Order: sequence, then C-alpha cells, then structure tokens
Amino acid sequence: MKNKTWKYWVVASIALLLVGCGGGAKKQTNEEVSMDSTTMACDGLKTLQLDGVKVTWIQDNAKERLMERTLFADASDELIDSLKLADGIPSSMSTFLVETDGVRILFDTGMGAPDSRLLSGLASLGVTPADIKYLYLTHFHGDHIGGMMKGDSIVFPNAEVYASKVEYDAWLKMPSDRNAQVVKTMNAYKDRLHLFEFGETLPGNVVTMNAEGHTPGHTVYQAGKLLVIADLIHGAALQLEHPEICASYDMDKDAAVKSRKHFLRYAKENGLTMAGMHLPPPGFK
Repeated sequence: MKNKTWKYWVVASIALLLVGCGGGAKKQTNEEVSMDSTTMACDGLKTLQLDGVKVTWIQDNAKERLMERTLFADASDELIDSLKLADGIPSSMSTFLVETDGVRILFDTGMGAPDSRLLSGLASLGVTPADIKYLYLTHFHGDHIGGMMKGDSIVFPNAEVYASKVEYDAWLKMPSDRNAQVVKTMNAYKDRLHLFEFGETLPGNVVTMNAEGHTPGHTVYQAGKLLVIADLIHGAALQLEHPEICASYDMDKDAAVKSRKHFLRYAKENGLTMAGMHLPPPGFK
C-alpha cells in the first residue's frame, strides 16, 4: 500500500507539473537573477532570497482567481467602480516554502483539490512531500489545511505540524458541521501536532504573532525579513489602501481590521516583505 501511494504521488506530481508549467520553465540570465535576487521557476512559482531565508511562492489554484465584489460588502459601489473592480478583485490561493537553517518549512497546504498545484510546484523544485520537515499553519480554513490529506491518508509523512493553541481550541468547540475537516485532519497528525502560544519562536527561527480576527487564532509568522501574513488581505487592490474593509470571511471584523492595520504598518516600518496566501501573483508585497 505504501509503494502504491508513493507511485501515485510521483505520477500525479509530474502530470500536474506539466500542466502547471506549460511543459517547461522560464529561463533567466544570471544578470537578471543577480539584479533582483529572484528566480522564476515556472508559472505559479517565484523564489526570493531574503537575508539567508529562501522563500518560494507556490500558487495552488490552477485557474485565475478573482474575489467577487459581493464578498466586500463594506466597500461602497463608488469605491469599487473608481478602482475598476466591479468584475472581481485579483487574488490567489497560495502556499509558501521556506528553506532556512537546512530545513524545509511549508506554510499552509492549499485546498487539496484535484487541480491543486501545490504538489506539482514542490516537484518542480525537487521537493517531495516527505522532504517537508515542518508544516506551519496560519489557520484552519479548508483552503489552508485541505492539502494535508488525500482521502484518509496524510500527505506529509515526516512533517511536524505547528498551529496556534487558540485556533485549535476554538475550532474544536465548533459544531461538527463546521469542524469535521479540522477534526479529521488534526487527528491524523496528532502524534506530530504542536500547539503554540503567540510570541513563541519555532524551529527555523520563525516567530509566531497574533493576528486574530479572520479566525480566533489566525497567525502571522516572521522569519527575518519575511512576514507571512496569511489571510490578512483577501483583495489587495482594495484592502491595501483601505484596510478598514473586510471580506465576509473575517469572523471578527473589528479584530480583523485592527490586525490588518497593525501588520501593514509593522511591515512598512521594518522593511519586511509580505507573503500573503491571497495576494495576487506573484504572492509578495
């Protein structure tokens, strides 16, 4: 059974890689790479080097993703029209791979849908699911933990999983019609699940930060000059200039606005690069 599962992942990853990257990768000259310290592996991937931290954006969604205008009820029609966003707000569904101190850390896992591109993205980087040492979760929505499971089997067999204790406790108290996926997934990884308090420093010198609002234990992570902002931003073209506007996904709007304003200011004041799960391609700001 183990060999069959491994063969499935190899075949699936290669097939998705060919689809996701159009059968080849975009080449860059050494001069281009050295000028901006970035490398493009293929469509849906971008790598940055930030003071010793190597971070790669992996786009999980296979098709263009637009957030519907109706998700931002707080925004006036006049504002939406002035920004030419009536047809939708550019977004993405992304994960980030960080390589630092000789270990690979994956931040969230995407949807785990049939057309998800996480595994093909990892494969194009020469990384298998078994190579992931740490899995740091920003929160427990399905588009962030969905890729942890394939049916009843775990996808990342060697990963130590870290999540906010506040997030974990909150979801376990929810009705079964809301938390079934969370319960199943966390139980599957229970022997390697670590719950942290905000402010703790995790392996890889990654600091956990309270970004409550989107969910009760919504977490922002900082690794040097990198700030993984999770779901602070759903519609960058709107919310970067108007952080007071929430998407309907935010569970506590007042707290979400406070967190969004705080971390946007924090990133600017400290010269940090933001990596957001729903920032439009290429995932960084």
